[in-house]
Amino acid sequence: MTDHDHASDRPQKRLDRKPRVTVTRHLAAAVETRMSDLFEANLNLTDEPMSRDAIVAAMQDCDVLVPTVTDRIDASVIQAAGPDLRLIANFGAGTEHIDLKAAAARKIIVTNTPGVFTDDTADLTMAGIIGVPRRVREGVELIRSGKWTGWAPTAMLGRKLGGKYLGILGMGRIGQAVAHRARAFGLEILYHNRKRLPEAVERMFGATWVESIDELVAQADILTLHCPATPETRGIIDARRIGLMKEGASLINTARGDLVDYEALITALEAGHLAGAGLDVYPDEPNVDPRLIRHPNVMTLPHIGSATREGREDSGMKVIANIRMWADGHRPPDQVLTGLR
Repeated sequence: MTDHDHASDRPQKRLDRKPRVTVTRHLAAAVETRMSDLFEANLNLTDEPMSRDAIVAAMQDCDVLVPTVTDRIDASVIQAAGPDLRLIANFGAGTEHIDLKAAAARKIIVTNTPGVFTDDTADLTMAGIIGVPRRVREGVELIRSGKWTGWAPTAMLGRKLGGKYLGILGMGRIGQAVAHRARAFGLEILYHNRKRLPEAVERMFGATWVESIDELVAQADILTLHCPATPETRGIIDARRIGLMKEGASLINTARGDLVDYEALITALEAGHLAGAGLDVYPDEPNVDPRLIRHPNVMTLPHIGSATREGREDSGMKVIANIRMWADGHRPPDQVLTGLR
C-alpha cells in the first residue's frame, strides 16, 4: 500500500481554531480583507518577494502556505516545514514550482485555482496572434519615434489572418479558448495534444488533430503554446523544431518560458526565418534578453496573461474556499494530489 493510500484512509480533522495562513505575495484588497476576517492571516502588504529562508521560517509556524508561481517550494523547503503545515493552497493553476511528491511524502495537501485565468490568458494570446502578423509593436514604435511620414501603399505590410493556419500546442482549457476566439478571425485551427480530443469537441472548435509536434510546427503560420511546464515539455520548441517552422511564421508563448529554446528563437528572428514573436513569459524572469526587446516585431509583455482585476480576485477567493473546506475537515474542491484527504 502506498503513502497515498494510507493518507486517503485518514480523514482530515476539523480545526478547532482559525487556521494560521501565510501569504507570500500581496493579493487583491478584497481577498486580503476576507482572509483577515476568516483566518489568522500573515499577509505580505509590501509585496516584496519572500526569500527562501523567509518561506521556510513561515512554514515552520503556520497551518497553510499560500504561494504563487514565483515561489519555489522544492523538496528541501517542504522537508523543513513545521509539523502543523498541512495545506499548500497555491494562488494560480500551475503547480510546477511545488514539489508534489515531497508534499505527498509529508502528507501535505496541495490545491490550486484552475480555470480562473482561462479567458484572460486566451485574450492576451489573441493580442499576439493578431498583433505580430500585423506588426503592431513596430507600428507603435514608428509613431513614438516621430519617424512616420504618412500612409503609403507599400508601407508596414503585414500578413493577413484569414485562411492562415494557427497551430495550438496543448489543447486544454486555454488552448480551446484560443481556438474559439481564433475561428472568428478566419484562422484554420490545427492542434496537437497528449490525447486527441473527442470528435464532437473537434467539430465544435473546427480543429484538426495533427499527430506529431513536428507536423504541427511545420504546418502552422502562427504557433501558440499552451503546455504545462514539466520535465518532458522543457525546451519542447527547440532549435530543430524552430527550423521546421515556415519562413515568415510567428511564435506566441503565453504559457511558460521553459517551453522554448530562446537562444534558438532569437537566432531565427534575427535571420529573418521567423517574422516575429509574441512573448509574455521568459526562462529567467524578470530578465528578458535585450535582443528580444530590440527586435522590431517581438511583442515583449511582462507576464500579464492573468493580470485582470476580476481574475486575480476570483483566484484569491478560490484559495479561500480551499482553505475553508480543508479547515472544516472536508476535501478541498481544487485538491491537486487526489490520493490525499
